[in-house]
Amino acid sequence: MLLRAVLLSLSLGFWVFQFVVSEIQLGSRLVVGENSLWVSNNGDFALGFFNPPDLPNRFSIGIRFNSESIPSDQRNVVWVAGAVVSVTGNSSYFELTRNGELVLFDSSLGVPVWNSKTNRLSVSSALLRDDGNLVLMKEREEIVWQSFDTPGDTLLPNQKLSALEMLRAASESSRSSYYSLIIEDSGKLELRWESSITFWSSGNEAEKKKEKIGAVLTPEGALLLVGQDLTRPVWSVFGEDHNDTVKFRFLRLDRDGNLRMYSWNEDSRIWKPVWQAVENQCRVFATCGSQVCSFNSSGYSECICPYNAFASVSNPKCLAPYQKLGCKSGFIMAPFKNMELYGLYPANDSVISLISSQRCKKMCLEDPACTAVTYRNDNGGSPQCLVKLTRYISGYSEPSLSSVSYVKTCSDPMAVNPNVSRGSVTVTKSRGVCIPCLVGATSTTLVLFLAFQVGVVVYIYRRKKKQALKKADRFSKATNPKGLIIFSVDEIKAMTSNFDHSIGPRIFKGVMPENELVAVKEMEATLSEERKFRSSASKIGTMHHKNLAKLEGYCCERGKRFLVYEYAKNGSILDHIVDPLQSKKLTWRKRTETCLSVAKALFYLHTECREFVSHGNLNCGNILLGEDMEAKLTEYGFGSCAADKDVEDFGVTVLTLITGMCEAEGVVSEWVYREWIEGRKETVVDKRLEGGFDVEELERVLRISFWCVQVDERLRPSMGEVVKVLEGTLSVDPPPPPFTRARSSPTNSSESDQSLYECIRD
Repeated sequence: MLLRAVLLSLSLGFWVFQFVVSEIQLGSRLVVGENSLWVSNNGDFALGFFNPPDLPNRFSIGIRFNSESIPSDQRNVVWVAGAVVSVTGNSSYFELTRNGELVLFDSSLGVPVWNSKTNRLSVSSALLRDDGNLVLMKEREEIVWQSFDTPGDTLLPNQKLSALEMLRAASESSRSSYYSLIIEDSGKLELRWESSITFWSSGNEAEKKKEKIGAVLTPEGALLLVGQDLTRPVWSVFGEDHNDTVKFRFLRLDRDGNLRMYSWNEDSRIWKPVWQAVENQCRVFATCGSQVCSFNSSGYSECICPYNAFASVSNPKCLAPYQKLGCKSGFIMAPFKNMELYGLYPANDSVISLISSQRCKKMCLEDPACTAVTYRNDNGGSPQCLVKLTRYISGYSEPSLSSVSYVKTCSDPMAVNPNVSRGSVTVTKSRGVCIPCLVGATSTTLVLFLAFQVGVVVYIYRRKKKQALKKADRFSKATNPKGLIIFSVDEIKAMTSNFDHSIGPRIFKGVMPENELVAVKEMEATLSEERKFRSSASKIGTMHHKNLAKLEGYCCERGKRFLVYEYAKNGSILDHIVDPLQSKKLTWRKRTETCLSVAKALFYLHTECREFVSHGNLNCGNILLGEDMEAKLTEYGFGSCAADKDVEDFGVTVLTLITGMCEAEGVVSEWVYREWIEGRKETVVDKRLEGGFDVEELERVLRISFWCVQVDERLRPSMGEVVKVLEGTLSVDPPPPPFTRARSSPTNSSESDQSLYECIRD
């Protein structure tokens, strides 16, 4: 799940002022700048604003422990309004309105960003109860809404998790939490990764009757699965301090994917874990992401990347080293003993039984899609070969494991042997060897070798010079070592008829001598130095993806820079947006397909090339449309920005495609967000579609685009996450306001038509 849940276990030491209220009256308000709190009668819990982790300028509203017996840095948050929602500005507030609704208002945006939707339930007051439950009540103290019904990652004693609810682990930065705790239809409690992989479940039998089962944490320290009558536990586990005198407990799904029960220890003054669902942390699915979980000498689990020894370039994401392109010497299978690996994307390893280890390795070597295999041959079981078809691999390593994993890697020689530590190289002097003789022989051999190399270089240079002088009158086709054609400025002018036919912003239709159509893109000469430009062009010439326009050649002379791409018959996306006639070709389906295609192309650049490649200047002007209206990116590979910049540009591009309006300093983005947060998302869709769009798909696309344009780049998703959201295989939470300040933005669609509809062509 693509989540942006705040870290519910955050310590909150800066809540200063407290107001103990037995009842919260209509019209009561908490303001960010006042540091005030609503406190339970017994003082054990408090509701107020706090900073989410790593976001010092944003504020969420939540309930945390408040007892004086718990130090301020141990007062964990147990519930947050809206989970991921936060606000900015000291004037933002949380209010119980006169209409009986809890509202979180963002003063910088001027709109509410969360509410309890209880304005029609005749609410007369609110109360933060002594058990940490925030409730809204009618006149006769009838509860019509309670925070216990909307848990985040934590359960308090006597708080019930029903079959329609779940706990979700918190996350940090832009890495989503994929872990959830749910009650399955059969009545079992399950820990899941990405809603599809179950890696732990309670041991109770499946319920034959369709009885509603719920999970509850008891004050005595037991986790129970109970029926509706709350009298018959169908399953139970107990903390190690069960029935001991413990004042505070909670159950939490932690960020590492494990479910734990915590008790407050008065002696040590810490929260002590007294039970956890998965005893061996390394057996929590993907607990280390795309790394491998192992145990250090102290007995603690840690995440390692065993493939770095075979990576020719930096591998911060710890991807499996195998790549189809760029390996000259063939591939080998590197062994890793006592290690079990499994694929993440997709998480569906193929299993082949009754097979030998040698055959398992050979099958992977012969399969161009295979990246690694794990061979199992446990005592009493049949041999198995688990085949991975992805570079995103997780796993665990233990000395007791009999499994052996083999990772496909290139056998090309490397400048430095990665398996040898520089500090551990030793030299042993052998007896009976004439060292001066060896030195002399080696020197002579080296001199002869260098002389031969110089001769070869001189011969090649003279031959190439002679060939260049024999240039015919026909169209020149000099190529660089990557097979790209190097054109002169005169040749570029000739093929484009002096730039007569524009098919996009600074993109022209061209014709090669063999009547091959091409698209010629004029680049800013100041973008890069000549050597850097040539180097980038050569690197791009090795890239192949169906959504990247193939680079045929380039021109770099007289202060001019041109890129020659395969021809795209239908011009650029920008042309279709600004042209009322061409815009009809951009149906809703074609727009969403374009978003996905561009996302896949960026994902390829960021993770699938031999080294990270950024686009650096993504916009609708450099997205071309081929014969079947398939998207083709141009101008990629010449930027030097981080991935986060590409993600932001992608979000802006998506909003442009959806609205038919070009971004102008955030105006479009902020207007679209305002319409969405106020429940009018349908108004932002390009009117030329005449209502022909999918509402659920629109919601998903808007949400992920808002995550992409977050001002805090740490909150932006990776392009891999974006692809999965657009494919519909990963859910996405409502995003927080992505802007640091509110700009003047249109308040209705008619105003937006007048002020935002023009796109400026480069």
